[in-house]
Amino acid sequence: MSTSHPPDPVTEVYDLRVVVERIEGRSVCGMQVGDYIELTESSRLSIPEGGHFCLYALAACLPLLPAKQRPLPAGDWLATDSHVACPDPDEWLIMRIERTGRRIVPTEDLT
Repeated sequence: MSTSHPPDPVTEVYDLRVVVERIEGRSVCGMQVGDYIELTESSRLSIPEGGHFCLYALAACLPLLPAKQRPLPAGDWLATDSHVACPDPDEWLIMRIERTGRRIVPTEDLT
């Protein structure tokens, strides 16, 4: 008689990209339209080689990223709202959070 074990639990997460979509003021931090960061494998943040991303713009996005990584129920406001503004009032830098891929990760590997 064979003993079957339940499958190890897995979690679905999305890889994300945060892109500078527009700057409606002056770019104090030196960022430009098209600059981006990527969040992959649930917790790996990367910036393209030679690029930079303003710490304050990143801080504005961070609270939303874990939620955007997860599947969201239909009708959830976060499923359709993907824009974040940098807190610097002179810049009016607007970023867009995009899902770039989907991963199935063993739950025990998540942080």
